[in-house]
Amino acid sequence: MTAIERGELPPPCTLQLLALLKEAEPATIGHFHDRGFLHGRIKAMTAVARSVGTAVTVRCEGSDGSILHHALGQLRVGDFLFVDRAGDETIACMGGASMLAARLRGVAGVVVDGCVTDIAELRELGVPVWARGLSARTTRAGGQSGSFCRPVDCGGVRVHPGDAVLADENGVLVMPPDEAWALARKAIGLQQAEQQTLARLRAGESYSDVLDTRLVFQEAAA
Repeated sequence: MTAIERGELPPPCTLQLLALLKEAEPATIGHFHDRGFLHGRIKAMTAVARSVGTAVTVRCEGSDGSILHHALGQLRVGDFLFVDRAGDETIACMGGASMLAARLRGVAGVVVDGCVTDIAELRELGVPVWARGLSARTTRAGGQSGSFCRPVDCGGVRVHPGDAVLADENGVLVMPPDEAWALARKAIGLQQAEQQTLARLRAGESYSDVLDTRLVFQEAAA
């Protein structure tokens, strides 16, 4: 008896939300928000620009990669594929052929909480990819386990189908679409204000003066 769960594709994030998100930097949101950031062990494996999309989720266990074959046939333009490897860090679940399939479907990015392979081909294909590392050992077509479009755990974060995704070379952030609007707008405002900070630094002011932290130290010393 198989233990495969197949959910439905989530509604995609609106183009307006994705366009707004792309103006924000994950690290700027990290100045004032703590949730949804995948841990740093998941790193960019290819040259990545700032990427946005709608989370589509897969749980792919051990050497059984069949559920990924199903997922790759369901992806839409702008989807961001998240693969929960159920703790496995030795077997690669995606390589050159599967990443080509994802690219041809218009995937916005791929995040694997585990290993990938065929790194030269992945770099040539140009799909933004984040993963824990590389492996020459790969999955097979077992068809016994896994899930599609169910909540998964990636990088210490619970990722839900339909989450908004914002990622760059510094890391990956997921958030509910209804929260993403406010987070993006606040980040864009901070980025615009930072230009004044940079100008003052270039003019010779100290960092503590620009940020007005010197008074804090003086009060603490008193």
